[in-house]
Amino acid sequence: MVTASLPRSVRVGYGLGSFCSGTFGTVPGLLLLYYMTNSLGVPAGLAGLAVFLPKAWDIVINPYVGRLSDRTVSRFGPRRPWLLAGALLLPPAFALTFAGSPVRGGAAALYVGLCFFLAATAYALFEVPYKAMPAEMTDDYHEQSSLLTWRMGFLGLAILLSGGLAPALVNMEGGEPSFAGYRTMGLVIGAVLLVAMAATFFGTARAPRIERAAPEHGTIREQLAAARGNRPFMLLLAIGATQMFAVGIMLAGSPYFASYIVGDTGAITTLFLALIGPMLVLMPAWVRVSRKYDKRASMVAASLLFLVAGAGLALTPTLGSAYAHACVMVMGVGYAGLQLLQFSMLADTLVYDELSSGKRRAGTFTGLWTGVETLLMALGALVLGWVLDMAGFISSEPDEPVTQPDGALDAIVYGGALIPAAFMGLAIVCTLKYDLTAERLNALRASRTAPTATPEPL
Repeated sequence: MVTASLPRSVRVGYGLGSFCSGTFGTVPGLLLLYYMTNSLGVPAGLAGLAVFLPKAWDIVINPYVGRLSDRTVSRFGPRRPWLLAGALLLPPAFALTFAGSPVRGGAAALYVGLCFFLAATAYALFEVPYKAMPAEMTDDYHEQSSLLTWRMGFLGLAILLSGGLAPALVNMEGGEPSFAGYRTMGLVIGAVLLVAMAATFFGTARAPRIERAAPEHGTIREQLAAARGNRPFMLLLAIGATQMFAVGIMLAGSPYFASYIVGDTGAITTLFLALIGPMLVLMPAWVRVSRKYDKRASMVAASLLFLVAGAGLALTPTLGSAYAHACVMVMGVGYAGLQLLQFSMLADTLVYDELSSGKRRAGTFTGLWTGVETLLMALGALVLGWVLDMAGFISSEPDEPVTQPDGALDAIVYGGALIPAAFMGLAIVCTLKYDLTAERLNALRASRTAPTATPEPL
């Protein structure tokens, strides 16, 4: 078992990849639905589909990329060539998604959906191998949490910068977002993605590489069946799926909440600061909590913080903007724990699978995880779009503002607060069934390395 601390250069190099994860996971989830409904005149339900369908593709492409990276043999190792491919393809696809469209309505939804499909595919090339790397750098249960503390610190910084910078660029002319603002934002964020992804490729060049079992060569169907046989992984997948669905609704609803409930489009930036700020300072605290109380109990505590504060947002029309910011800050404390613990526990399930099966298929597992994660984030936008559509939300363009009906305003408040809270409660139920502990992993390791007794000669 590899227990030595990883070099700082490797921690930093690996952590920088979170600028891709955090930025691409945040900006489209935050702005894409609003961009289509309030700039391109796309009906809310159709806009939700344009966000969701490219992410549904992830369920197909992500396990395939994971399988390919498991089987890749190169002088860069099995994962890093895919990091480079993603770095070259994602930035231009992202910029094109927000470049604007000469058409409106359904045609605009088709254009945006196609560009977003290309961006989602490029993201899979990077993110799936990236998530598989921690389990191949160290075997130590808590060293993986320490490594992921760096990752989550960079992730928090990425979400903070992208969640604050992207809306600021979109609103750089004041008032309602402009097409020029969206184009500028696409180019700037695309450049950030390029720099971060390239830095991760070069920064992990000297990462330790634990020799693992030979990669699994079964079909995708067979490998997905193997994933279903890994009970800790499937429970964690259910936990992550419900949590990401809740976060997806919250992110997609944030611009509407800031614009129509708080009454200030610029509030999206300050709300994001309140959500992500705690992540930058509380990651070490969550590591200490997880060491003392184990990861499962810590995940329950983080989920409860998110649930209670998220449900409390429904009182914003009565209690005002300052109250909303306070609720979001408490959510941020819980969100910091969710982000750290998800990926630390994911690394544990990958080690568990290899110890149990003797096979290397981490890429397949992380491919499935990433596909479900991004799918559920996008499903949140789709569900919110449907809720808004059914409530009578009126799509518009920047130079033609409209007054929304009371039903649409109620949908923004309650759909964006109570639905996420309900699914976070479901995540807690799933967490209580998760039982992969440090003691269980160590016992499994001991059973794998114990010498086989030989009978004494007669």
